[in-house]
Amino acid sequence: MSTLALPLPRPRWRRPLPGFGLSLGLGMAWLGVVVLLPLTALTVRAAGLGLDGWLQVLRDERVLAALKVSFGTAFVAAVIALLAGALVAWVLVRYRFPGRRLLDALVDLPFALPTAVAGIALTAIYAPNGWIGRFLEPLGVQVAYQLAGIVIALVFIGLPFTVRTVQPILESLGADQEQAAASLGASRFTTLRRVVLPEVLPALLTGFSLAFARGLGEYGSVIFIAGNKPYQTEIAPLLITIRLEEYDYNGAVGLAAVMLAASFLCLLAINLIPLLFRHERRSRHDD
Repeated sequence: MSTLALPLPRPRWRRPLPGFGLSLGLGMAWLGVVVLLPLTALTVRAAGLGLDGWLQVLRDERVLAALKVSFGTAFVAAVIALLAGALVAWVLVRYRFPGRRLLDALVDLPFALPTAVAGIALTAIYAPNGWIGRFLEPLGVQVAYQLAGIVIALVFIGLPFTVRTVQPILESLGADQEQAAASLGASRFTTLRRVVLPEVLPALLTGFSLAFARGLGEYGSVIFIAGNKPYQTEIAPLLITIRLEEYDYNGAVGLAAVMLAASFLCLLAINLIPLLFRHERRSRHDD
């Protein structure tokens, strides 16, 4: 006489973390205390300056010169980091050579290296009596204590952002599409322009935005190599510190608010770029 086998009770799976409500509450509380609260305080303080206070801050020639230096050098450095980072990512993904893993590890060095150490090292290299600066000085080329030195420092700290943004896209792309384009008679330039570039363009723009935002607020690695000459090589983050030391809190808050707005715009661009490209691809697919 056969009996019906009763199903065994399934083991209850326990989540490693608390429930959604508790996790969300703790996460938002931590985010609010560490990030949102200081930013809110800065925004409220900046809003209290009034129109006259903002005009006084923005009309200061030293402030305008510092903003010009920060934005200009950050933009140039982000462009250079974008081109160099895309090339490094391409080499790491497409080629196998001795020392590849070492090169891949060295890309992350600026992440772990203290910014002050990076600034001192770059100054020692590019100073007039440095390893490279001593050869440039007779040619009339000065890197340290000039805008060129600031750009080099910002490229150094911005390069990993572009490499690590582009590298996963190239790894997921593979070489099949390139080989298919080559088999159909496409040249290398056409394959790069029609096959590779459309796929990596969102990552390139995101890497550029990350490098620009990082360079805009960089402080430690720049002040050693910049020379910090007012109206020439003085950056905005340093001027904020100077304003605080002078007890000019309104000037420091106004300048910090401008930098904060620029950072928010970069963050907005970083999040909108993938959405725009995804919407464009979906529209092409529907057509």
